[in-house]
Amino acid sequence: MKAVIGLGNPGRDYKWTRHNVGFEVINKLAYDNGIDMNRERFRAVTGEGIIKGEKVIFIEPLTYMNLSGESVREFVSFYKLAPEDIIVVCDDINLPVGSVRIRTKGSDGGQKGLRNIIYQLGCDNFTRVRVGVGEKPEKWDLANYVLSRFLPEEENDIIKGITDAGDAVMMIIEDKDAQRAMNTYNKRGIGN
Repeated sequence: MKAVIGLGNPGRDYKWTRHNVGFEVINKLAYDNGIDMNRERFRAVTGEGIIKGEKVIFIEPLTYMNLSGESVREFVSFYKLAPEDIIVVCDDINLPVGSVRIRTKGSDGGQKGLRNIIYQLGCDNFTRVRVGVGEKPEKWDLANYVLSRFLPEEENDIIKGITDAGDAVMMIIEDKDAQRAMNTYNKRGIGN
């Protein structure tokens, strides 16, 4: 079983903000695979299905970004998931808008949702699919920036990034590891 966790903040006010890219990837994956995101448990909205012969649960924590790990820990405990069964999709301000970077372990890179997941699980060796949302402009407050919406000129790039991140997750599920997805997406830039 694979748990694919998209990070974001619940509620209409946060839809299509930079911080909610993880939710957007989950929504696209659920739609593309005919999985209803209609069950609420462990402080998350979830949907389950079989993809490429693998049982998959999509998870959108309702705990708000900075406490995402609390919900994730409950799923991991309930399903007895190993770190290699976990894929986390989140935003990254250190990457250009729409670029995708995949790692199988490492630091949180300043992403507070990832930081809380690492803290709650006591490990960092789970796959993370980061979607670039662009660097914070110089005079902006970070919280205001990640809660802002994409500019019209960024829309094509972020839609491509959401699509690429979803394709990367599908590749990871099919291959049962992240190597091919890393080889494919970590080398790509915008426009490639």
